[in-house]
Amino acid sequence: MDTQRKTVRVGLIGAGFMGRCHANAFRSVGGLFDLPADIELSCLADISEESAAKNARQFGFARSTGDWKTLTCDPEIDLVAITAPNIFHEPMALDAIAHGKTVYCEKPLSTTSSSAIRMTKAAEAAGVTTLVGFNFLRNPILKLAREMISAGELGEVVAFRGRHAENYMAKGTEPHSFRTDPQGGGALDDIGSHIISLARYLIGPFSDVSATLRTIYPERPVSAGSPEMRAVEVDDMAHAAVRFTNGASGTIEANWAATGKTMDLSFEITGTKGSVLFSQERMNELHVWTNDGPGRSGFKKLETGPDHPPYGHFCPAPGHQLGFNDLKIIEVAELIDAHVRGINGFPDFREATEVQSTIDAMKLSSKTAQWQRVS
Repeated sequence: MDTQRKTVRVGLIGAGFMGRCHANAFRSVGGLFDLPADIELSCLADISEESAAKNARQFGFARSTGDWKTLTCDPEIDLVAITAPNIFHEPMALDAIAHGKTVYCEKPLSTTSSSAIRMTKAAEAAGVTTLVGFNFLRNPILKLAREMISAGELGEVVAFRGRHAENYMAKGTEPHSFRTDPQGGGALDDIGSHIISLARYLIGPFSDVSATLRTIYPERPVSAGSPEMRAVEVDDMAHAAVRFTNGASGTIEANWAATGKTMDLSFEITGTKGSVLFSQERMNELHVWTNDGPGRSGFKKLETGPDHPPYGHFCPAPGHQLGFNDLKIIEVAELIDAHVRGINGFPDFREATEVQSTIDAMKLSSKTAQWQRVS
């Protein structure tokens, strides 16, 4: 028995959709990956003592609290996972950082780039490990696409067309929530951050953007079923023309009111020698076009399999497919490795700040009707 083996004691803030996803990943990762440490589900914080106790029992956490500050200052916790609404990310992360914790924060990192910069500077000054939950980047088939681009298999990349469209706010009767709070909501923040992070991962940094944000429903109910309406101050849809520092150009769309779409996180990348297509709705496929001569050129489908690590940790056979929660498990495996090694994961707070800076530039462009530099 290895008596020197480390144990990472985890505290989770929030028990909604992403909190459940985090908890599942922390419970499952040890059975799939050879981790450098064991994981202990130490404490769960939620909106009330009652809710926290209920969800801690269900998720497998030893303790619970209705006060997140009790969790972030707890000396028995090594790693704090934040899945609370976006507006709370900064105070929660800063308190965890002040107490020397590794911080695993869901995307977007914060509500503005200035807030994200404060978080990044605090984390770097304290020397703590950070990772931000852009779990779609963990898809092995996207790693393959990145390798193909880096190796020059597509030639010079000249164009990127990216979209993240869903339909969960497609009805005007959908009520206000943290997503529509003017301090931290809107489609561009909520799901646009995903396609922006993906574009940076595959193509590189943005240099300039020209965007238009639109609110489709000017009012929404204050709560589910309520006749009282309140004005909407955030975007339902955003479109941007973009330029990258490497010379490529293209478009970005974020739309949470896209009827008929459930998870259209998709892109098309065009190079001088070939191109690739991807959609999260068929997340185990990458379509690649290569010039094989007259009458033989066309898109071919590549499917995720054991040749695309870490697929083999989940299944030894091709064709069995990975799912959304599997990507979060891969992310947590990388998080635990980074924590034990004392390094940042990817994307860390600094990379997530670059994503937020791109979002802020798009918002400013929409207000000024002018191209804006991404600073």
